[in-house]
Amino acid sequence: MSDTHEHVPSRQRKRFPGISSRAYEHPADRSALVALRKLSGFDTVFKALSALLPERSLRLLFLSDSVRVSDAQFAHLHSMLRDACYILDLEKIPAMYVAQDPRPNAMCIGLDEPIIVVTTGLVELLDEEEMRAVVGHEVGHALSGHAVYRTILLFLTNLALKVAWIPLGNVAIMAIVTALREWFRKSELSADRAGLLVGQDLQASMRGLMKIAGGNHLHEMNVDAFLEQAEEYEAGGDLRDSVLKILNMLPRSHPFTTVRAAELKKWAESRDYQRVMDGHYPRRSEDKDTSVSDSFRESASHYADSVRTSKDPLMKLVGDIAGGAGDLGGKLRDKFTGASGSGKASAGGDGGGQGEG
Repeated sequence: MSDTHEHVPSRQRKRFPGISSRAYEHPADRSALVALRKLSGFDTVFKALSALLPERSLRLLFLSDSVRVSDAQFAHLHSMLRDACYILDLEKIPAMYVAQDPRPNAMCIGLDEPIIVVTTGLVELLDEEEMRAVVGHEVGHALSGHAVYRTILLFLTNLALKVAWIPLGNVAIMAIVTALREWFRKSELSADRAGLLVGQDLQASMRGLMKIAGGNHLHEMNVDAFLEQAEEYEAGGDLRDSVLKILNMLPRSHPFTTVRAAELKKWAESRDYQRVMDGHYPRRSEDKDTSVSDSFRESASHYADSVRTSKDPLMKLVGDIAGGAGDLGGKLRDKFTGASGSGKASAGGDGGGQGEG
């Protein structure tokens, strides 16, 4: 596959020369990655696996049992891949494969060089513009360097299943797997933004996410109603529902689709997105001068804003406590038991916590 750009995008789209992945990375992605790297034992595992993982075997597997995208095979996907790399200014075009699997999925893996894999289920489900956003999503993973951690996550997930009978070893592995999953869920939000920068069609991105959630029945679905689901999911229920949301999320590698759609729409309407589209974005040439403390502050600010504006009952409670509105034990007891009490309890009560469920 060619390492240079021979074609420009099939329709006129803005290009972002020298763009840094910092331009589209979600603050939660960066902070989760920092937390992952600080996890006890992660550096040791990372170094060991980086040396042991059979990258050549991985490439041979896809060469032997998948279809490599090229001008001769899945030419429309090859054109989209070239377009995406041209727009995000990724000089070396990754190898891309189509794997037989009815489940719609895509991934970017690899240690030395990223490999993009899409399933036949995804290719058959999405139209051209929806697929373009997905290809841009995976190229965003490649530009951000996510492929290495994704590969280790896949390996450790399989390893955890094989050593489940070893109590201590499994606990250690599962701690790292859980942290990797938390980071990867956040990294999906970043890659969704990259997909929007490549496709430059918010409606296509929304349609793609809806199809992944509900199948190829667009005539039965509505973007606004789909986004209302995300708002209902965030705001609905009580603290017990908040805990269930967390437990439901832990085994997943991707955020819930409605949440991804809502997050992407919010970014598309932000000043940050408009600045990128206007050509004002961080460059890769500046990455080496980036302050780690600035990234920490940005992530902290994002989480503070999330807690303050969230309609989730647990997040509202955290905000109340951070603001000095009452004691944690009493509020948790009242929220879980449904006790309204009087005086102090009602002053810090549910407010809008259950009103929108």
